[in-house]
Amino acid sequence: MKQKLGRWIIPVLGGLAFVYLLVPIAYIFVYSFNDAGRTNLEWRGFTWSNWQNPCGAPAVCESLVNSLQIGLLATVIATALGTCVALGLVRYKFRFRNATDILIILPLATPEVVLGAALLAQFLNLGWELGFTTIVISHVVFCMAFVIVTVRARVSALDPRLEEAAADLYANPRTTFWKVTFPLLLPGIIAAAMLSFAMSFDDFIITNFNSGNVQTFPKFIYVAATRGIPAQANVIGSAMFLLALLVVIIAQIMSYRKRKALEKAQ
Repeated sequence: MKQKLGRWIIPVLGGLAFVYLLVPIAYIFVYSFNDAGRTNLEWRGFTWSNWQNPCGAPAVCESLVNSLQIGLLATVIATALGTCVALGLVRYKFRFRNATDILIILPLATPEVVLGAALLAQFLNLGWELGFTTIVISHVVFCMAFVIVTVRARVSALDPRLEEAAADLYANPRTTFWKVTFPLLLPGIIAAAMLSFAMSFDDFIITNFNSGNVQTFPKFIYVAATRGIPAQANVIGSAMFLLALLVVIIAQIMSYRKRKALEKAQ
């Protein structure tokens, strides 16, 4: 009896936790089909019009475009800088290396309220006008730490003998990096970039401190929540979730096929 109970309790609890996590997403998806009118707090009937016109709510698509532009730009900068820092920390020895590790962890451990307020004070002291540029800089600051941690783990796992073999075959350092090192690092870089984009697109606290009059999608949701988030915002949220799910499924399928191909080759 105890063995049977132990066999079922973990899957049941895991399933309940999974359902609990999906309830808010299911709510957003269902209410994206609500014939909401002025508010989206009560179910008023099923309609396809929200999906046919996702920009029907004022400023919803403008805020989405701002978030996408900021997220993509911050991701490119943070990924490039973070990858270089990760390579430097793993491959080279220099003074204050341990102190550098602590400084990298600080943005991860610092509450977003503190980091956002600190960045705001810095921009005001420099006399910069708050807007698109200050949001991008702020996002690069906290996204780069996630990139460094992710790519650094990948760099530490690389076999240095592969690069040594390339050098034995008369490859110069630049060729070795682009032909050997970079392809091996690419999965970690892509994972870090995806994480960075998700963190940037989702951020509200740091953005709210340093955005000025620029409205991002999270800020739009926060302001609209007082009167019920528009159904069009639920449409965009549902579409982003489905897109992310599709990317994960495609990545899993590609990984499965690659693993099967390697097994057949062996």
